[in-house]
Amino acid sequence: MVSLLVKLLLAFGFLSNCSAQQLAPTTFLEGRLQFPDKTPFNITTKITLNNGEYNTYSRKDGSFVIYNVPPGIHQLDIDSKVYHFGQIKIQLLEESMDSPKCLEYAYPGAAKKVVKYPLVLSPKGTYQYFEVKKGFSILSLLKNPMVLMMLFSVGMMVWMPKMMEGLEPEEKARMKKQMEAQKDPTQMLSQMWGEITGGGEEQAGTTRRERRERRAKAN
Repeated sequence: MVSLLVKLLLAFGFLSNCSAQQLAPTTFLEGRLQFPDKTPFNITTKITLNNGEYNTYSRKDGSFVIYNVPPGIHQLDIDSKVYHFGQIKIQLLEESMDSPKCLEYAYPGAAKKVVKYPLVLSPKGTYQYFEVKKGFSILSLLKNPMVLMMLFSVGMMVWMPKMMEGLEPEEKARMKKQMEAQKDPTQMLSQMWGEITGGGEEQAGTTRRERRERRAKAN
C-alpha cells in the first residue's frame, strides 16, 4: 500500500512538472548579421545563447532564429573566428515577450549601448593571429649600430683630407706618423709610453723650436 502511494505521488509530481513546462511561455529571438557597409554577412556563423544552452547558425543572407527561449536575461554571442562581434544582453519579460530589451557591449568592459529588436549586428573588427611583417624603413637602418659605424667611417674619409689641407707640413707629418703608429700596436704603445714619461713633450718642444727657427730664417 505504501509503495503504491509513493508511485502515485511520483507520477503526480512528474505530471505537474510537465504541465508547468507546457504552460511556461516561450518565444523566438531573431536577428541578422551584416558587414559595416550594410551588405549581408554571407559567412555561415555559429550563434550561441547562454554559453551554448541554445545554438543556431546564420543563413546565407545573415539572418538567424533561436526558438523556444523562456523569459529571463540571456546572453547572445557570435562565434566567429575571423570577425569580432559585440556581446548582446537580452531581457525577456513574460508580459512583453515580443519586445525584448537588448543591450550591446562592443568588447569586455565597454559601455553598454541600446540596440533595437530584431537585432542587426555588425562586426567591430577582425582578429589578427599573426604579426604583420614590417616593410622597408630608413629609420630602422639608422638604428643599426653597424650602419652608424659605416656612415661615421665614410664621413671621416671625406672630412679628413679637407681638414689636413689647412694644416702646416709639420702637423701633417705628425698626423701621418700617428696614423701609421695606429697600424702597428707596438709602435703605438711605445709612443704612448714616451708621452707618459715625458719623451713626447720633449719631442713636441723640439718640433716647436724647429718651427720657430725656420720662421726666423724665412723672415
